[in-house]
Amino acid sequence: MREKKMSQIPKGIVLTYRTGPKTQRPKECVLQLINVRSSDDASRFIGRKVAWPIREHKIKGKIVALHGRNGLVRARFREGLPQQAIGTFVEIVG
Repeated sequence: MREKKMSQIPKGIVLTYRTGPKTQRPKECVLQLINVRSSDDASRFIGRKVAWPIREHKIKGKIVALHGRNGLVRARFREGLPQQAIGTFVEIVG
């Protein structure tokens, strides 16, 4: 029963930082949400809160915009995410 509840928690994967021609913004990341493949599905998550768990506390952020047409979203975090966060999971908490 517990496994079923854990699988229902929406998650995403941190793909990369938001970058420009000469800058990299560690507070903004591009996320791929699990089981979301279109921008229509991803638009339902704009405004929701996300958290990257690290040890005892979580770095919190918010989904702010779509990124392209394939279901990717941009999230802005309160603190910059470390490089180790790329490729790991984030939780959608709100």
